[in-house]
Amino acid sequence: MDEKLIIFDTTLRDGEQSPGISLDSAEKLEIAEQLARLNVDYIEAGFPVASQGDFDAVQAIARQVHGPIIAGLSRTHLGDVDRCWEALRDAEKARIHVFISTSPSHMEHMLKMDQHQVLAETMQGVERARSHTMDVEFSPQDATRTPLDFMLQVLQTAVDSGATTLNIPDTVGYGIPWDFGALIQYVKSQISGNFVISTHCHNDLGLATANSLAGVQAGARQVEVCINGLGERAGNAALEEVVMAVKIRPDQFPGISTQIRTEELARTSRLVSRLTGYPVQYNKAVVGKNAFTHESGIHQHGVLMDRETYEIIDAQSVGQKGSQIVLGKHSGRHAFSETLKNMGLEVHGDTLNQAFFRFKELADRKMEITEADLEALVADEISSEASNMYSLAELEVGGGTVGTPNARVVITKGGERLEARADGNGMIDAAGKAIQIATGLQTNLVGFTVSSVTGGEDAQGEVVVQLAYGEFKVSGRGVSTDVVEASARAYLNAVNRLSRSMARKDIRDVEVGP
Repeated sequence: MDEKLIIFDTTLRDGEQSPGISLDSAEKLEIAEQLARLNVDYIEAGFPVASQGDFDAVQAIARQVHGPIIAGLSRTHLGDVDRCWEALRDAEKARIHVFISTSPSHMEHMLKMDQHQVLAETMQGVERARSHTMDVEFSPQDATRTPLDFMLQVLQTAVDSGATTLNIPDTVGYGIPWDFGALIQYVKSQISGNFVISTHCHNDLGLATANSLAGVQAGARQVEVCINGLGERAGNAALEEVVMAVKIRPDQFPGISTQIRTEELARTSRLVSRLTGYPVQYNKAVVGKNAFTHESGIHQHGVLMDRETYEIIDAQSVGQKGSQIVLGKHSGRHAFSETLKNMGLEVHGDTLNQAFFRFKELADRKMEITEADLEALVADEISSEASNMYSLAELEVGGGTVGTPNARVVITKGGERLEARADGNGMIDAAGKAIQIATGLQTNLVGFTVSSVTGGEDAQGEVVVQLAYGEFKVSGRGVSTDVVEASARAYLNAVNRLSRSMARKDIRDVEVGP
């Protein structure tokens, strides 16, 4: 029988630590449900002590998502461990993931601890976690820059205290595949006890996936990964890359397999991209727009004769196939709801009603509605539902080569209508300034991207903006067949996120995890 490689997804924890990503509980829950359909083994739902928002999201996922084991991250502080368990306790199965820094740099500048103190903290943190659950993971943060003898002491202490998984984090992306693989192999040979070795690799040198695979070859049987390679700085190892490498190269990973439903990879990638506001690069492996596109005449000829001449992955095996779903303006609510359900999108109540209303509006502008259109529309409504302090009621713009571009917006806040007008460098700029006036939030636009959801002259435009306001940085997204309207929706979505964060002061004041 094949040996199982455990897929530990940390998109909702480490992935959300990417600059500008601030997911609400509803958005996190939607991603978690899709990760369950993808059939990951673990979902690291968040860092409960980091903020009330993180706690609420972890608790909601623990209570509502079935299938994967739900994990939460915790420092070794006893209060942190207890808080983590409080968020997880209602899950079908739960894991507490305890970490502490072990490199000289981290111990000196962050922890202000010596080696004896770190060993004591490791023991008490793991023991407290084990008192709550039998499934305990331990990580020595910045392992690849930790003196080997000391790291072995810490790891043995963790196992002796009850840890069942030892994660070796390449926290700053320092590892090189052959060196990292040798480290995993050495740890496995030196630590006594019953445990699983895990990898957690960052991509600062572009080697996260390679290092993770080197770890698997060396004996690791868990990999910590993120959808689309999201994560701190340059990101983490991409789930889709690791999974497909193991599947496509059984000669390099004999007898090792995952339980991932690979046909859900592309859909998961799109959902995460739309809810986080982080676009997937066109040439991204496995899930990128160009992953199965051929422009060279020689390549085109070869693929037409036999797909395997230039493709090592069957596009359909990762969900990269043309939509089989086409709806139009005559489609009813039941057909709309059933279509979403068949796509794996569970939408109910006001969100379903508003999504259906948006669908009917879109159907008046487009001849055919594709699966990609519906995914974008529903993701937009999930974002709006999660942070709906302000809503866009009216938008009127004017511009061209003569005169100054201008915009008029009507924003609703509760039962109040807020109207404002503004001029700008263009109609999009004018609409953004009018929203600033109406909401009273003077933000700085630091990022703006626009892409097409589908092809054709009636395609929906998808706009992602990033706004900065003091210490806050948020992203927002919007979709519409009108790019100006999509931009206004994205801007307002970001303003809603900003308002929510400011109201709750949802700022993390604890160190980040592995």
